[in-house]
Amino acid sequence: MDILAQVNETDTEQAGDINDGFLSASIKNVGEGKALVNGVVLIPGEAKGYPFVGKGYKKISYDPGASTLRIMAIY
Repeated sequence: MDILAQVNETDTEQAGDINDGFLSASIKNVGEGKALVNGVVLIPGEAKGYPFVGKGYKKISYDPGASTLRIMAIY
């Protein structure tokens, strides 16, 4: 296991997952339509965070629909 965390930041218009084991993440709907993150609707401008809790998270699914998501995940 690396001693330093890896930060991944991206904007996406494609459905996908934040893989198992991430330590912290934030997802913001930066587009103009509704998006779906972990089964919850995010309206434009809304964000959702997964703070560090001392162990890795299981994967989180997202689907921007007709919008764009800005995702930052720390592994």
